[in-house]
Amino acid sequence: MSADAQKKRLIAANPKAAGLEAGIASQDRIVWVGASLVVVPLGREINDAKVLTGRQRPLTEVALLVVEIASAEGYRGLGFSYTLRVGGPAMLAYARDLAEGLVGEDPNDIARLWDKLAWWSASLGRAGLAVQTIAAFDTALWDLKARRAGLPLAKLLGAQRDSVRCYNSSGGYLSSDIAEMKERASASLERGIGGIKLKVGQPDPMIDLQRIEALRDHLGADVPMMIDANQQWDRTTALRFGRIVEPLNLVWIEEPLDAHDFEGHAALAAELATPIATGEMLSSVDEHVKLIQAGGADFIQADAPRVGGITPFLKICTLAELSRVDLAPHMVMEIHLHLAAAYASEPWVEHFEWLEPVFNERLEIRGGRMIVPDRPGLGLTLSEAAASWTRETAEFGRRP
Repeated sequence: MSADAQKKRLIAANPKAAGLEAGIASQDRIVWVGASLVVVPLGREINDAKVLTGRQRPLTEVALLVVEIASAEGYRGLGFSYTLRVGGPAMLAYARDLAEGLVGEDPNDIARLWDKLAWWSASLGRAGLAVQTIAAFDTALWDLKARRAGLPLAKLLGAQRDSVRCYNSSGGYLSSDIAEMKERASASLERGIGGIKLKVGQPDPMIDLQRIEALRDHLGADVPMMIDANQQWDRTTALRFGRIVEPLNLVWIEEPLDAHDFEGHAALAAELATPIATGEMLSSVDEHVKLIQAGGADFIQADAPRVGGITPFLKICTLAELSRVDLAPHMVMEIHLHLAAAYASEPWVEHFEWLEPVFNERLEIRGGRMIVPDRPGLGLTLSEAAASWTRETAEFGRRP
């Protein structure tokens, strides 16, 4: 058999591995990729239970990996990923290694490009730094595709609704005393936000209980309330505390246990009337599969930047929907609003104002809900503040 015949047989058996040239359906290509490290100051130290138990230092800034992609046909996409406390420079350094792999590719082949970048990242594994860096590229590709279609990303995905229930988390950190916590909760409700979450998980659970009861008394019985222990309880403490707060009619108890204790979360979900929410610290589809299959979450809190972007997030949503699990994505409302709007059952989106200064646009909130914007894609453009907070940039290809 000739070498040419052997090659044709190989291609027929495994076309994906053969690196076939683009066909007539490919009518565009990526000509430029830019990546930037943007460090957003928070203005004050933020403490949760992980700080009070000595496991982490206070949070003072959010590091963003911002990716911009331009195509030969004149379309652009914007995406970002993030990290807290450590890892921002590492994400940008790794983005430099990945970006060149996109130049010349069809930006519409999002699934294939995710796989390509994941294979380039194989030595770093299937979670953590690798996929969180890929997430920024993946999100930019989805933004570009939606802009090409002239549709908000939620509509491109097939929206179930044009607004999503939202709750505020930034006002309930342990850095705030009870008086400030009440004041910030009232301000959130006046802004139109529909629910309030507060942090718990302190070394003394009775202090947590005092804060919960004070906020419930302040808000009244009808305002949705959630609590978040940030993985700081053991199984016994979580079960006892969960039983004590059942009369308070909480929407959920979040991360009562270590994020990877799927069996422990499942046991709590089975024992308690209050729903269990977790998943934000998981950084792969596989980990979410294990959590959902174990029955460890009534609300899945997948984080698109942490799991590798929109492409893997949608896979998690499919499994969650089939398993009758509710959705409440973690943080980055600027992305998750669109994804939650496309979920089958009524979700929640988490409101943080921390990243608002990075963009020129603001998300509209009214009547307890966050409104899907009418702008194409994510509907975001970078602000002058983002430029001033940019530490380092890298470019590949030719800027149009």
